[in-house]
Amino acid sequence: MSVRKFAQVLVGLTLVCVLTACGFQLRGTGGSNLPEPWKKMFLSTANPNGELGRQLQSTFSANDITWVDNELANYTLAVGGEQFKQRNLSINAQARASEFELTMSTVFSVRNAAGEQIIEASEATVVKQMENDPSNVVGKAEEVRLLKTEMRTELVQQILRRVGYFASSSSSVTPSATPALAPSDISSNTP
Repeated sequence: MSVRKFAQVLVGLTLVCVLTACGFQLRGTGGSNLPEPWKKMFLSTANPNGELGRQLQSTFSANDITWVDNELANYTLAVGGEQFKQRNLSINAQARASEFELTMSTVFSVRNAAGEQIIEASEATVVKQMENDPSNVVGKAEEVRLLKTEMRTELVQQILRRVGYFASSSSSVTPSATPALAPSDISSNTP
């Protein structure tokens, strides 16, 4: 092996060691940092087999949360219906929409096993913008479908982060005596 190749490998290994030593990890890997009582949850939603319900179940499961029956759960995650809105941001010379704003939101809350609401009803929202080409209706419809899937994933990640934040900040408090507060970090994501 040449000296140049050896130096490249050494720099690469050093970079990997530095990144892991500082605690860096890719989002969505390594499981959640939720305290053990928070890992048994029940999902209460109007449409558990809908796209949002399935995305919630799979993302939370991938982060070490076990979905159990309501009687066995330490916490219940209640999620409202998914709301999707599309509005025109600008119009072109032919008075047709040239840019859209897409908004997806849902309301969620968390109750403990005693039925006390510990995370008040809070709205999670994702906002995206997209350009429109009136001459390519089929292509833009497919782009909206793909953006909706991406927005749904971001919405679920936002809910997971908020629940994780609350669980971590209240980990010294027992599940039945948790204060009723929640972070309000509604973010707007634009490409």
